[in-house]
Amino acid sequence: MAGFDKRVGSYREAMEGIEDGMTLLAGGFGLCGIPENLIAEIKRRGTRDLTVVSNNCGIDGFGLGVLLEDRQIRKMVASYVGENALFEQQLLNGELEVVLTPQGSLAEKLRAGGAGIPAFFTASGYGTPIAEGKDVRYFNDRPYILEEAIQGDVAIVKGWKADWYGNVIYRHTARNFNPMVASAGKLTIVEVEEIVKPGELDPAQIHTPGVYVDRVIRGEFEKRIEKRTLRD
Repeated sequence: MAGFDKRVGSYREAMEGIEDGMTLLAGGFGLCGIPENLIAEIKRRGTRDLTVVSNNCGIDGFGLGVLLEDRQIRKMVASYVGENALFEQQLLNGELEVVLTPQGSLAEKLRAGGAGIPAFFTASGYGTPIAEGKDVRYFNDRPYILEEAIQGDVAIVKGWKADWYGNVIYRHTARNFNPMVASAGKLTIVEVEEIVKPGELDPAQIHTPGVYVDRVIRGEFEKRIEKRTLRD
């Protein structure tokens, strides 16, 4: 990796610098658009005491769920427990600190963090336990609560295509939380299905500009379906 060329050749190199106790931001929604190989590398390294911010925590044995197996996650900030029995078990047993956040508020917290906005007011969560201890203001006679932005030490992202400079395109619904996560990390690492030469991507189609990205790696992906439903 030299100059504007942000390509790295191994997942070991891609995740260099992640340490115990860091805040990790992870893109994805369910199992769609998750950086599965970067997560697997964190598992391999045994990095612990992590605060993880993601829409959910994968499923048992796949995605972020693999980091629960050896208690590598200390705190989870998410909007959805999902189809993850181990996540549910650790939450109910008090083994895992969990901060449940409305999904739209979580997306805006990440977007604000990437934009350098420290906090914002939202009506979501007012009158519920979500609002406990938070500042309340009235705008046009409607109550709003103050939510703080989120930034992370490391952000891991799954894209479709990228060029050497780290400009990224996401494919369809796999875009989900990834652009917000990419912008809110101090160190942003992206894995993609294809890396192309500079100039091959249509500038008008780029979702995450390379200015937000520090490392890019090409990977192979399993693309599981979280819950398969078949007609009788």
